[in-house]
Amino acid sequence: MKKKMIKLTTVAILGAVLFLSFSTKKEAIRLTASTDNLPDYYTVKSSQELLAQGKINYPILGKGYLGFKEAVAFKESGGDYSVINQFGYLGKYQFGSGTLKLVGVYDSVGFLNSPAMQEAAFYANASRNKWILRREIKNYVGKKVNQVHITESGILAAAHLAGPGNVKKFLRSQGKNSFSDAFGSSISFYMKKFAGYDTSFVKPDRKAKVDLKQLDVDFTAYIN
Repeated sequence: MKKKMIKLTTVAILGAVLFLSFSTKKEAIRLTASTDNLPDYYTVKSSQELLAQGKINYPILGKGYLGFKEAVAFKESGGDYSVINQFGYLGKYQFGSGTLKLVGVYDSVGFLNSPAMQEAAFYANASRNKWILRREIKNYVGKKVNQVHITESGILAAAHLAGPGNVKKFLRSQGKNSFSDAFGSSISFYMKKFAGYDTSFVKPDRKAKVDLKQLDVDFTAYIN
């Protein structure tokens, strides 16, 4: 009789444990699956909101040539070497085929597939533009044209956008003869946005070209 009572008690205890176990599990599933207390929709903060709150940390590139070229690249393509826009401009710095030929690049596919070539092309183009605009740099840097404070880096950035000839026209006309690209970016906007970088690293060179043989040897010469 005593053994029977113990057996019945054990069965009762096991039954209670199993019941509680299943009940608890069932409740846990109900709570995790329920949408009763959830908001109607979730929102993710935009990059602008995060930036305003100081939640995004960007690397500090400085105000030298590295900072200058990366700032231009970010404006042109978001820094993407593989981009081709709807007008056929290529790569990180959005070069047109005509400008590439001026600096010795004729293979657009090879250009898109070579970060080294793109960096070298940006330097060569800036070097060539600096030579073409040497008088404008000498005569206008430190002055204001149409309420725009003129700096060497602003001139070089504007030349990348519009070509050195259009920059000359802008400066010599005191800003009356301006230029805007297909997206509405103007010479004065680029001069303001990219003002104040130290671009002394860029040496003026009328015959600046991409040295294809040198790319694999000393790629870092174009990025520091």
